[in-house]
Amino acid sequence: MFGLAQDIGIDLGTASVLVYIKGKGIVLKEPSVVAMDINTKTLLAVGVEAQRMLGRTPGNIVAIRPLRDGVISDFNMTERMLRYFLDKICKRRIFKPRVIICVPSGVTEVEKRAVIDAAMQAGASKTYLIEEPIAAAIGAGIDISKPNGNMIVDIGGGTTDVAVISLGGIVVSTSIKVAGDKFDEAIVKYIRKKHNVLIGERTAEEMKINIGCVFQIKDEKGETQQKTMDIRGRSLVSGLPKTISVSSDEMFEAFEEPSASIVDAVKSVLEQTPPELVGDISTNGIVMTGGGSLVSGLDKLIERETGIRCYIADDAVSCVAIGTGKTLDNIDILPEGNSMDKYRRM
Repeated sequence: MFGLAQDIGIDLGTASVLVYIKGKGIVLKEPSVVAMDINTKTLLAVGVEAQRMLGRTPGNIVAIRPLRDGVISDFNMTERMLRYFLDKICKRRIFKPRVIICVPSGVTEVEKRAVIDAAMQAGASKTYLIEEPIAAAIGAGIDISKPNGNMIVDIGGGTTDVAVISLGGIVVSTSIKVAGDKFDEAIVKYIRKKHNVLIGERTAEEMKINIGCVFQIKDEKGETQQKTMDIRGRSLVSGLPKTISVSSDEMFEAFEEPSASIVDAVKSVLEQTPPELVGDISTNGIVMTGGGSLVSGLDKLIERETGIRCYIADDAVSCVAIGTGKTLDNIDILPEGNSMDKYRRM
């Protein structure tokens, strides 16, 4: 209705921002990228438009991602990006919206305060925080209020959050700065080292999506199923453009280190989990959410290494935003400005 305040849930991710409006669902999904003229400090583009500029800007224009490793790295740009998105979805508003924002489970009090301050300056009337594993579990359709252990592995752009949840709270958790971005960096590093070719972030991400692989599946003859992709980059030898063909087997090599870090994080949390809850997890399985969970074979790799059934949630990319949106129903009972450690079905 015209002029009324809206309750909004925001998944403020390193790679993308998803916004959920109570009663409407997810209304915005755009990359966390801002383009600015460094001479005039003018904001030129935000989201999809700004992402197209990454690696393609002249000297006076800079396209940046204001969040790194799950936290704010450029406060001013984050605030301006949030303001742009809030203005876009709350046109003609008279009252400021109440906002719930997701944060990784391992953030410090200083990092939490930076998120709250950025949201308030961007136009929120009140700001609440919820930890990503809790939001991801709710978004995946898990009833976390029961005395039953559930394990969530939320792999975003900047962080991987692994948590065991029971009775509406996190029992054991860890947050590592190895996620989608680290897979992209691993590709750039690998192509540079093996082929002497330099590629950009966007090319690396396309490779991750199309031929990325962390678990080799063999056919009846014992041969691995191969995918190949032609990419263009700059030769480090001649300095000229060069096209090369890259296989999924090479991606398997490139991804060895980041995938091993994620598996180690899952094992570490399982080792610290009370035996009764480990039994529940063995029955319920491990739930994976976030865009990084879609890297081919990651669920099978975790399943093989832990011996526990592992599956990817429906609409894994939007789970955190959906879970944040569902908590809007109980926004009145949340402590303002604090991490929401408990969520109970009312």
